[in-house]
Amino acid sequence: MLAAYLTGIRQVEIRQAPEVRIESEDQVLLGVDVVGICGSDLHYYRTGRIGSQVVVFPYVIGHECACTVLETGRAASSLSAGDRVAVDPLVSCGRCDQCRAGRRHTCRNQRFLGCPGQAGGCLVQRIVMPAECCYKLPPQVDYLAGVLAEPLSIGMYSRQLAGLAGGEKVAILGSGPIGLSALLAVKAGMAAAVFMTDILDRRLAMAEQFHADWTGNPRKSDVVKEILRRQPGGLSHVFECAGEQETIDQGIELLGPGGKLMMLGIAEADRLSFDASEMRRKELMIQPVRRQNESVRPAIDLIASGQVDPRPMVTHHFDFKDSGGAFDLAADYRDGIVKAVIHVSK
Repeated sequence: MLAAYLTGIRQVEIRQAPEVRIESEDQVLLGVDVVGICGSDLHYYRTGRIGSQVVVFPYVIGHECACTVLETGRAASSLSAGDRVAVDPLVSCGRCDQCRAGRRHTCRNQRFLGCPGQAGGCLVQRIVMPAECCYKLPPQVDYLAGVLAEPLSIGMYSRQLAGLAGGEKVAILGSGPIGLSALLAVKAGMAAAVFMTDILDRRLAMAEQFHADWTGNPRKSDVVKEILRRQPGGLSHVFECAGEQETIDQGIELLGPGGKLMMLGIAEADRLSFDASEMRRKELMIQPVRRQNESVRPAIDLIASGQVDPRPMVTHHFDFKDSGGAFDLAADYRDGIVKAVIHVSK
């Protein structure tokens, strides 16, 4: 079978890969249909690392995928050949203190698709996963929406961690796919007002399409001043989705007393700083978000209900053989790209 290998910094090659097969009764063999390119994938593509997670080339990356079940183990009775599924890329051990505490996403022994040192990625024609990681797609949810259930689940989990109940004033700093997923989740939770920022106007236009109440480009105006003019007391929550020092500083400034800074963005820098005086005076809370926890099924259900449709954020489609071009375009934010997907089985 074929796989898209990261063979060096900004280098992708389609190569032969070892065939995979079911090795335990609870596993399923999946034919990969669609793979989404995530910001974390682009970190590996541009720099070869995220913190201590360093790529050893050649390596298959990718973790957002929608697939077709090809074969099932004897204990995988919830699935059948031909089922269409969205995949939770996290394989947890189920035994450690974190798993027992209901925190599978911080499992001590986790194996995450496309994460160096853990598991290979899904930019390959076939993968094997535990059945519990595979969620059936209802008839009204196509493969494109299915592949977006994973980033949407991060938005839904961050909304849950934030404790939004409705009526809050929220800013989302960074309108890429994760920021847009947070917007869809927050709006579905009936937040009263959502302010969105980004340095790319194409992404702000997408945020407006997804019903952001206000958008602004920090390269063209003082977005902090503009938002605080509309909300003089500050905001209850800021979702930082860019992983940049600039947006962290903006978030601290935008929050009102007792506010919460939700950190979804993955920074390329190893260290970030916070205005300690401002945080103390306002008694702010900082909540990093580690992917998602048990939110893939709720994300699929939300899509199936018709309340949200994340598919418009996909602006570019690529054939499997053009995977390198997909990463190159996404890494440089060219051609108005918001989200790229790769059709593996096409």
